[in-house]
Amino acid sequence: QVQLVESGGGLVQPGGSLRLSCATSGFTFSNTDMSWYRQAPGKERELVARITSAGGSTTYADSVKGRFTISRDNAKATLYLQMNSLKSEDTARYYCKAVSPALLYWGQGTQVTVSS
Repeated sequence: QVQLVESGGGLVQPGGSLRLSCATSGFTFSNTDMSWYRQAPGKERELVARITSAGGSTTYADSVKGRFTISRDNAKATLYLQMNSLKSEDTARYYCKAVSPALLYWGQGTQVTVSS
């Protein structure tokens, strides 16, 4: 079965940094474009970033451009999200997901809270 396990979240001060990880299994990670989503209380889940299967192309939401970097390690079947210059507006639960209608699976997510 497809499995996605997000980790690395926590409580950070505004301006701080955090690196999220998503360990995957159950599908061919190296052939699959991947993405990060986030969801804040009372809001719908939103796309944060995407990366192509080989890592050659990335896309970001305007709200995180210049601050977040999505990357991957295909040998480890792991997706990453480096988050810098964090703002309170980044507070949300973060999830990774395959960019494929055939892979409709979510992990438990990892909570990121940015607060002073």
